[in-house]
Amino acid sequence: MMNMLEEAIIYATVLYQGKVRKFRGTPFILHPMEVAQILATMTDDQEIISAGILHDIVEDTDGTLEEIEKRFGKRVAFIVSSESENDYPGEKPENTWKRRKEESLKVLKNSDDIGVKMLWLADKLANIRSLAGIYSENGEKLWSMLHESDPAEQCWYYKSVAESVELVLNKTGAFKELIKHINSIWPGTFDSEKTKYRKYREVSIDGCRLLGRGAKGDVYRYDDELVIKVFNQNNTYSDVEREIALCRKAFILGIPTEISFGIVAVGQSYGAMYELVASETISSYIAKDPGRVDDYAKIMAGLAHQIHDATVEEEDGFPDMRDTLLARVDDCFAGEREELAEKCRELVRAIPETDHLVHGDFHTNNVFLQNGEPLLIDMDRISRGPAISEISDLMYFYVTLGEDDPAVVEKFMGFSYDTAKKFFRAFLADYLKTDDESRIRDVMEKASIICYMRLVRKFRKKGALSEEDRRMADHYMDKIADLAERIDTLTI
Repeated sequence: MMNMLEEAIIYATVLYQGKVRKFRGTPFILHPMEVAQILATMTDDQEIISAGILHDIVEDTDGTLEEIEKRFGKRVAFIVSSESENDYPGEKPENTWKRRKEESLKVLKNSDDIGVKMLWLADKLANIRSLAGIYSENGEKLWSMLHESDPAEQCWYYKSVAESVELVLNKTGAFKELIKHINSIWPGTFDSEKTKYRKYREVSIDGCRLLGRGAKGDVYRYDDELVIKVFNQNNTYSDVEREIALCRKAFILGIPTEISFGIVAVGQSYGAMYELVASETISSYIAKDPGRVDDYAKIMAGLAHQIHDATVEEEDGFPDMRDTLLARVDDCFAGEREELAEKCRELVRAIPETDHLVHGDFHTNNVFLQNGEPLLIDMDRISRGPAISEISDLMYFYVTLGEDDPAVVEKFMGFSYDTAKKFFRAFLADYLKTDDESRIRDVMEKASIICYMRLVRKFRKKGALSEEDRRMADHYMDKIADLAERIDTLTI
């Protein structure tokens, strides 16, 4: 009786019969066999190695995932599906190259199956071995032979794959060889240290208390002196390094923030360790004593002013928050209601350029109190930008997200929706230094138009909208339209 590997080899050989590789005209079956051989250096899992033999079946033959699942099981089919790109019939491959790669990279980054990461590494290593050989013979002529002729885009793709598998596979020979080929074709892409043996300190958060949740990860109390931010799996080592670098820049500018002293591995995610002795998030303080919500709102308003009063130069490398707001407009409308979308773009473009800082993810889960003094974490979105962007973030977290389902805010913040609304109202009054209701209402309306765009964007990020999501998206776009009729500036 044949084992799985033998059956996969026979099945692939039959389907690839007569097919040849693009560049050298070699039998196509040699590529999946090479991928399987690379996988065999990393694992003896027959499902993973079989997926390597079968990984191009769906894209390059008339074989289907359904048939692969029937013959080899759900996991093999799942691993194969991770590398099976949408073909976009009727469109030229060169026109869809970037879109296809971005879509498939999301699958890689969000997968927790080690087989997916191994398959991607093995396939890209086999491909770049071929590219390196052709590059050594033809030089820059190579790029004209590919669907994407821009070498910078090709570099982006291979670099993205390497960063996505680095945490769990950086000790394998396959990873080190991939890095060497990338640096050979695109010199300086990676630090040469990545080709050497490296083991991240591995820590466990089992039993650790969750302190707060953020857009990019969760924060846990690791021990009496340390907290650890565990990044979402789609964050690479470079993403974590970038956040730490921005923390350092903000610290130099006088922003009260704690700088991570080490990057660690937490399962298949990266973590950043911080020394925060006897500290808790402001969210946890509000949850324990909601009667003091005004006091904590005052602390947050003072911290917001401290951030917003800091000024930077363009060459300091902080991005322009207006670009983020314009991207939110595009993501919100996605080609619909173009007249309204353009009105929103005009409002954003009309915001005066500023050299003042905004945090970009400012809420009480990202602020610790240590000896009564606030300390910021989660600095990856710090930017140059207008205060309205920060205020809209706060309104989104404390008010807008709970309009239809208060439990969303309660789960995120750890205290009631009523308390959340009281916090935002008290924060805004203290930040603006006014109790004038008309002034407060004016700023809230300006913030609301940004909040509702963000909410519609949240629906669209799910992919195809369900009937209920479509109804809700239309509802919020109607609110945007109503606000856009009354608002002629986002400046506060």
